[in-house]
Formats: sequence, structure tokens, C-alpha cells
Amino acid sequence: MIYETIITSCSATGEVHVAPFGIQWQEGRVLIMPFQPSTTLDNILQTQLAVMNLSDDVRVFAAAIAKKTSVATVAIAGMPAARLKDSLAHHLLALDQVEEDAVRPKLWMRVVSSETHAPFMGFNRAQAAVIELAVLVSRLQRLPVEKITQEMQYLQIAIDKTAGPRELEAWQWLVDCVNNHLTQQSGLQQA
Repeated sequence: MIYETIITSCSATGEVHVAPFGIQWQEGRVLIMPFQPSTTLDNILQTQLAVMNLSDDVRVFAAAIAKKTSVATVAIAGMPAARLKDSLAHHLLALDQVEEDAVRPKLWMRVVSSETHAPFMGFNRAQAAVIELAVLVSRLQRLPVEKITQEMQYLQIAIDKTAGPRELEAWQWLVDCVNNHLTQQSGLQQA
């Protein structure tokens, strides 16, 4: 089972990087599989740490993918790590093991500490649709245009029925990314 989270990692110089990640819990450890090349991969290998943030604000997922506004983070005392300021909960993770792979190395992380900041009230369908579109947008270069547009049409139903202002904003950021990609693709085909 894959859980959609936000991973924050820091470079050796302390620069915070925020990225949505589907992670797996296996045998008490967290498995993160970043594509190469990846800022998250570089940061975790340098510092041996990451933070898994749990959030119900889908704008965080969309903003990271669409390279929109920066997300507020808070340093974790005594560690070269930071968490999302408005996360519902976070887990500080330490690197246990690396399984090398040319495309997606496996980073096995153990939980060092956990903290809950606010209750989780559940997701509505629009929030789930935004997360699904964020996953699609993160793979624009790997997926056929038809798949993307077909999926977007289906996900639009949930947006139309259940979205609030946060979800609408996040959705539009991602739609803009898709539209920019499609414009670039048609320009390449015409050239």
C-alpha cells in the first residue's frame, strides 16, 4: 500500500526541499523510492535524514509539483531537518539502508521520532482528485497525453461536486501545468 505524504529534506547547507512522495510502511520502516536524479535523494544521502509530513492541505502537494509558492517549514531542533509548519503530524526519519537502482533506489528509513500537531478530519473526493492529478503531473514526461486528459476528465467530476477554495486553487495550478505541457508537446510536433 502506498501512502501519499510530503517529504521534507535538507541539503548539506541547510536548504529545505519539499516534495510529495508516495511511501510504503514495511516491517516498521518507511520505504522512499525517489527517481534519479532527485534533490530529495541527494539530500537524504548527504544528511541521512528526512521528515515525512502528513497534511490534508492538498495545496502543499500541488504547490510542490507546480513549483508555486514556497511552503512554510520549521526547523527540527538539533537536527539538519525541517518539517511543514502546518502539518497534521510528522515523523523524523533516519536512513537505515540503501538499495541501489539506476532508476529508483530504495531508501529504507527508520522513524526516530513522531509528533501530532492537529487531528485528521478525513479527505473529501476533491482532495483525493487533486492528489491523483499531482501524481499524473509529476509523470507528464512518462505518460501519453491521452491518458492524462482522460484521467483529468474523470477527476474533474469530484472537483465539480466537492471542491472548496483550497482544492480549486490546487487543481488550477496542476491544470496549468498540464496545459503548459500540452502546448509544448503540440509546438514540438509542429516544428
